[in-house]
Amino acid sequence: MDLNLLRSLDALLQENSVTRAAERLGTSPAAVSRTLARLRRAIGDPLLVRAGQEMVPTPRALELREEVGVLLRGCDNVLRPGPGFDAVRLRRTFTVQAADLLLVGLAGTLTERIHAEAPQVDVVFLPEAMEGGAGLRQGSVDVELGVLGHLDPEIRTRRLTRMPLVGIARSGHPLFDGRIDARRFAAADHIGISRLGKRLGPIDRALAERGLERRTAVVVPSHTSAMMLARETDLVALSLADWLPDTVTAMGLRTFPIPLDLAPLDLGMAWHPRNSADPGHRWFREHLAAVVLGPSGPGTPSPRPAD
Repeated sequence: MDLNLLRSLDALLQENSVTRAAERLGTSPAAVSRTLARLRRAIGDPLLVRAGQEMVPTPRALELREEVGVLLRGCDNVLRPGPGFDAVRLRRTFTVQAADLLLVGLAGTLTERIHAEAPQVDVVFLPEAMEGGAGLRQGSVDVELGVLGHLDPEIRTRRLTRMPLVGIARSGHPLFDGRIDARRFAAADHIGISRLGKRLGPIDRALAERGLERRTAVVVPSHTSAMMLARETDLVALSLADWLPDTVTAMGLRTFPIPLDLAPLDLGMAWHPRNSADPGHRWFREHLAAVVLGPSGPGTPSPRPAD
């Protein structure tokens, strides 16, 4: 039934008068009279009948009066904007998909920030998936953080920062005995980092342009395992510039600029549009972005598009 018919019926049953119902609805008595005729046909009952100079409800109208009021209040609640957001009262778990190197540097700070405002909010971190965006589409991931690619066209994104890659090796590595140029860099044995076991990437293409080739002696699925392996061997790995400097030093590692013309990595976050207007989700995204871009975060913010 047309919601306007319900509102008219409610006004008629509350006022027991076509004229007063019209005033309540902000319309003319003639329009309400036509609506009453429609309602009588639809319900199969006269609803209001003459009793001298007044109109009185039929037994069916009395049965409907409370029921119609409840229906309208329910409709109004559905159409009314949600209550004001209060982080303190938020009870929710957010799931973030990110590379291990990012979450190691962000998880602690992010948890402290959100618990300061929302002590009942939990965060689950998942490793990077094989197919970017699937978890967002399916609802198993709230935010994907990192180098974004292969996303569904409807996915919303926000660029956060750009970070250059650096090489990383144990502090006593022979590479540090002299200037690290492209030839010496290529001559070292390398650790590849790939969830799919890929051995070649942008570094190999950049070396090939110089007529050079490197040996990827080992391929591991995560940056953490690459750093652990580099600490124990003369293999060279990759990391993000100025990321986790205290951890790098504590592990006996040392970073160095890669002597190649490599584009920095664009880091961003992605989420499904079903969550764009959700105040709790927006609150969480803002905290996540603030941690990435904060004093201990990885870099300078990129221009921000509208959510």
